[in-house]
Amino acid sequence: MTTVQTSVYEPLTEPKAVALAVRLGLFRDGAPLACREIGDGNLNLVFHIVDQETKQGVIIKQALPYAKVVGESWPLTLKRAVIESNALRTFASYVPQYVPKVYYSDESLAITVMEDLSRLQIARKGLIEGKTYPLLSQHIGEFVAKTAFYTSDFGMNQQEKKKLAQSFVNPELCKITEDLVFTDPFFDHDTNNFEDRLRPDVESLWRDDRLHLEAAKLKRKFLTEADVLLHGDLHTGSIFASDDETKVIDPEFAFYGPIGFDLGQFFANLLLNALSRPESERQPLFAHIDRTWDVFASIFSQLWRTESLETYAATPGLLEDVLRHAFVDAVGFAGCEVIRRTIGLAHVADLDGIEQKEARLAAKRHALRLGRRLIIERRELTGTEDFRRLFAETER
Repeated sequence: MTTVQTSVYEPLTEPKAVALAVRLGLFRDGAPLACREIGDGNLNLVFHIVDQETKQGVIIKQALPYAKVVGESWPLTLKRAVIESNALRTFASYVPQYVPKVYYSDESLAITVMEDLSRLQIARKGLIEGKTYPLLSQHIGEFVAKTAFYTSDFGMNQQEKKKLAQSFVNPELCKITEDLVFTDPFFDHDTNNFEDRLRPDVESLWRDDRLHLEAAKLKRKFLTEADVLLHGDLHTGSIFASDDETKVIDPEFAFYGPIGFDLGQFFANLLLNALSRPESERQPLFAHIDRTWDVFASIFSQLWRTESLETYAATPGLLEDVLRHAFVDAVGFAGCEVIRRTIGLAHVADLDGIEQKEARLAAKRHALRLGRRLIIERRELTGTEDFRRLFAETER
């Protein structure tokens, strides 16, 4: 991978993206190139450039200096492009099969050029269509286990870990998570976005002191625990998938944080999809939650026993304690994510795409009840089967 610094920042257009690809020699001379801007996220421009004869392509992603979802009134650092390319390279050193290849990055222009994954589908879209992606949880469990272990104090030299953590200090994007996931949805804040008919349910959450206390504890974990290098935004919209392949994308929120955070984000987005389905079609989502945790715990434990650099790793009970805390935290983080995706600034198509209004409102009320109990009762859950129990108990 090549990283350079060039000229002063300016947003790319489709012709400029093509010119960059040609200048970098990413295509054969004279290739008939087609380009379109395909970004549908909140923070970036994304260009898909394809040789129309060979059908080979690349992706050029450029960070914008503001949030697209709000506009130029919400400025954002361009450093997140460097964070993203460095995170992809770091993850690739442990699980190259689960991240796109990075060909080139330019810090000044906030550009990353990477592998074209158009042969795959965004997992959220496929799950909404009813696809099951049989290997998704196997792959995500392995991705999280290996990236977590090898970037932790158990899997790498502790001084080197501290140096790596410094390179992933990401205050601006962490602030987005701190506000939009852990704070704003629990109070009457102007970033919140929900249907008027949900107001009684939402105001009940805003008055819930017990919920606020537990959400505050989870936020404190996010703020203070630097366990492992996290993706930081591991939802089903940040994963490309097919029946036999999985690629994790968009780690611009990457930072050192609590080990259970990525798991919780992924669990929550599976639950959000389950909330949009009839009861008869939910089992594949719960099975993915089961499998993700089982694979994560198995691989993390194996690495702990065979490759740990920490003397205390052989102490009876320590591994079990680490895994228990990771699971409890993941449950709580999942609850925060379910709530914020229902009434916060950034929603998900799983819920908003439910066509029948009454069914959509019912699913969102269910989401709020489920999210609350995941947060408050997280220490009482003993395994992933409890997701099913709480899901059923919160459905009215």
